[in-house]
This record gives sequence, C-alpha cells and structure tokens, in this order.
Amino acid sequence: MPSTTVKEKGTKTVVKRKRSENGEPTKKRRKSEAGEEKEDLASQIQNLESQINESKKHYNNIATLIEYAEKQNEDPTTAIAAAEALCRVFVRLLASGSLVKKKDASEKEATVAKWLRDRLSDYHKALTSMFKSTKLAVQALVLAMALLKAEAQFLEGKDEAVFPWPLFNAIISALLTSPVEEVRDEFCDKFIDEYDDIRFYTFEGIKDFLTQRESVDEELQNTAFEFLLKMEDVPESSEDLEDFYIEQPSKKKHPLRSLSQHKKRAQEAWLALFQLGLSKEQRKKVLDVMASSIAPWFIKPELLMDFLTDCYNTGGSISLLALSGVFYLIQERNLDYPSFYQKLYSLLDTDILHSKYRSRFFRLLDTFLGSSHLPAVLVASFIKRLARLALNAPPSAIVVIVPWFYNLFKKHPLTTFMMHRVPRTKEEKELIEKEGVLDPFLPDEQDPMETHAIDSCLWEIVQLQSHYHPNVATIAKIISEQFTKQAYNLEDFLDHSYGSLIDAEMSKEVKKAPVIEFMIPKHIFTKADSGTEQTDSPLVSLWDFGSS
Repeated sequence: MPSTTVKEKGTKTVVKRKRSENGEPTKKRRKSEAGEEKEDLASQIQNLESQINESKKHYNNIATLIEYAEKQNEDPTTAIAAAEALCRVFVRLLASGSLVKKKDASEKEATVAKWLRDRLSDYHKALTSMFKSTKLAVQALVLAMALLKAEAQFLEGKDEAVFPWPLFNAIISALLTSPVEEVRDEFCDKFIDEYDDIRFYTFEGIKDFLTQRESVDEELQNTAFEFLLKMEDVPESSEDLEDFYIEQPSKKKHPLRSLSQHKKRAQEAWLALFQLGLSKEQRKKVLDVMASSIAPWFIKPELLMDFLTDCYNTGGSISLLALSGVFYLIQERNLDYPSFYQKLYSLLDTDILHSKYRSRFFRLLDTFLGSSHLPAVLVASFIKRLARLALNAPPSAIVVIVPWFYNLFKKHPLTTFMMHRVPRTKEEKELIEKEGVLDPFLPDEQDPMETHAIDSCLWEIVQLQSHYHPNVATIAKIISEQFTKQAYNLEDFLDHSYGSLIDAEMSKEVKKAPVIEFMIPKHIFTKADSGTEQTDSPLVSLWDFGSS
C-alpha cells in the first residue's frame, strides 16, 4: 500500500509524497497538486500586482505578468488572470501620468516612461493574441476596450482626450482575423451599436486593414463584409451623434460631430472592399443589402453607378438583385438609365417565377409600374408577358400575378381592353375561323413598346380559371367579375409557397363531407378470380402482362 512518512532534518520538515505501488503519484494526488499549483499562480499574480502598486522598484514584475499573459495556449486561466492584473496596473499608471513624455523630466524618469510604454506595447500584443482563443476572446476584448479608454484620457497627458490609434488598429486587425465570431458580435453589440465614435473609427480601421494588407483572401473579405454589414443603422442628422465612448470632443467642427464625415469613413471602407474584387456569391450578398445597408452610408452614391449598372446588365439573379440598388440611385440621385424598362422587361423570363427572389421582384415591379403616367402600351406588354409565363408557373406565383393584374387594370384603364378583346372586322373573324386563334402579341420582341400586347387579349387568364389547384382557379376568376374592389394588397399573396397553399387547404373546415364509394381491389394487374362477383381492374384491359 502507498504510504507517507515525515522526517525531521534540523528545523526543516521533509514530507515524502504518497505514491502508488508502482512508484507514481496517485491520480487524486496529481489533481490536488494541479489545483494547488493554480492557486499558487493566482496568489503569485496578486502579489506581483500589489508589489507594482507599492513601489517603482517592482516595475520588473510587469514583464513577469506579460510572460504569464502570453501563455494563453498552455494555461488560459493564468493568462487571463495576468491580463486582468496588467489592465489594472496600466490603468493606474496611466492615470498617475507615469507613461507621459514630460519635457522637464529627468533622464531616469524619461527612461522609465519609455520602458513602461514598451511594456504597454507588449501587453497590446498579448491581449490581442487572445482574440484567437474561443475561451478568452470576449474577456480580452473587454480588457482591451477598458485600456483604450484609459489611454485616450491619459497617455498623451493633454487636457482633451486623444484617440489611441495603435491600440485600436490592433483591436480591429485582431477582430477581423479572429476565428471567433462571438467576439465580433460582442464588439458590435456592446460598442459599435452603442457609441458613435467607436463606429466612426471602426470604419476607418477596416479601410486601413484592407488597403494596407498585401493580400486579402476570400475568407477575410467575407469577414470584413459581415463586419461592415453589422453597422447598418445610419444616423439621420449630426444631432443624433451624441453617444461617445471616449470623451466628447469640445470643437463643434470636429469630424466626430459631423454626419458627412461619418458617412465618408463608411464610404471609404466599402469602396476598399469593392476594389478587392468580389466573387459571384459575394456580389449577390452585396446586392442583396445594397439599398438598405450600403448605399445610405455613401455621401456620393453615384460612385456605385458603374458597379450597379454592370451587375444589372449581367443577367440572371445578379440583375434581379441589382434592381433595388439601381432604383435607389434613380430615386435618390436621379440616375439616367434610358433603357431601364426595356431591361426590366427582359428580366421576365421562364426562371423569374421560380426564383427565390420572386417576392422581392414583384414588390419592385409594383413600384416601377405604379405610375399612372406610364404608356398603356408599355404596361400592357408586362401584363401580357407575365400572363404567358403564368401558364407554366407554380401556383404560389400565379396567386400573386392575378391580383397584381387587377391592380394594374385599375391604375391603367386603357389596358382593360385586353380583357374584352373580340373580333371586330370581317377579316379578323375570317382569320379566327381559319387559324382558330388571333393573337398579335410578339413574345420574342425585346422592346416592350413594340410587342403589340395592347392589341392582344388575355386568353391565358381563361385557361388559369380551369387550373388544377382550386385556389388558383378561384382567384383567376376575379378578372372575369365586376371590379368592385379598389385594390388588392399584394403583401397578402407574396409569401405563398407550395407548403402554405397545402396548409391552407388542410386547415379548411369541411362543412359537408363528400360522398365516396370505394372498394379495395384484391387484384390490380391480374384478372379477378372466377366464380366471384369482383370485376377486372381497368389496367387488365389496358395492358397485357401475359407471356409473349
């Protein structure tokens, strides 16, 4: 059995540790020793901090604490304890002016101040390196921001706070390269969303990071994009800039108190990202939020014209996503796009009604064709093209198209002739009798002013009134009824899908159960047994499964 013995050597007591039969310390003993060692380190860190606060002769303890803080991979608990102690130490030293470069300071004092600044720089590196650790990243961020505030107030020894760029640039760089998404979320929630000056300097820090770095891979681009995207709340005026993490500048003309300067920093950051070159997926992400989160930050949105028009002319889903950005420029900056409606008309292809961006497209399309000043010939082309596409569209798309037609007919009464088109001349009647149909619409014509849609009729709607889906057939019949309703709210129809249509059918209350006569057949592909009352299945007479 393992044993423990105690021997006296003079005044010193020697304790022989308890060991197992094979000579190794027991597992319980090892755990106990590890716990004691951690407690000793924590106690040692506290003693080192106390000694620094007591006397300048113990300033070398700062270097020891930095060594502990740099061991975040080996011992995270000790590293963060040392980092917290260092934060308290440097905040006290900064507040006392020990790191300020004084003109009347002696050579010895200047040397000490320079040494402390060098150690402060080492602490910056140790602290920002913790951003890569899942366990320590958030705690390290809190410490770094506390230190940032103290440096701004005391490091330069001036009456007004001076923003500490070296530390903040290191924080931004560490945030962008950190694999821990949680630390970026924490920074956005607790600092960017709360303080206008932190958002201001973050834009500038991201711009510097993207422009000064030799190469930026796709992963870093995505991280920078997601980071910029989190800063989506654009202040409405300079009066809204009132929340500051660092002391508010006293000068009224200071950049921090100017909304145009805030927007300028944001614009430079976004342009720096665009200049790196975007992949197709990244372009989609950018275009998806262009009108809501990017363009409002630009003091010169016209800088986006080339990018947006190129995307709009690309075709496919890219054009669809660029549509909202182009419309923003037309609305806000009077962008002149002569062939806008022709390009918009070209987007109406077989894929548009199956696209996941269908709802978004119809919202914009409703806006673009909502003006009563548009030519009826143009509006008729859009109606006819969509009616033709509706013949092969999913039910969830058709239930949007028909109410939208209704609204357009109310806004543009001249297009209602398409609903009641009948042969008027003898030649038209003879042509219908000969060919069976008369439709002058030119489906391959690219110019919506030249399709002759206004001379056509909406026979496609009549076909939809016999659609296999009862909801589609019912809603298609509103075009054949009296137009007593002022308008339909498209939002009630835009987000339908196969699932929502099925759920609507399944949740309907059946007032009267249908009468069903049903007999379970014993044979499907073979003849019924002779001598029974059962008849052969229709499949028996349709297919011969006998041997050939």
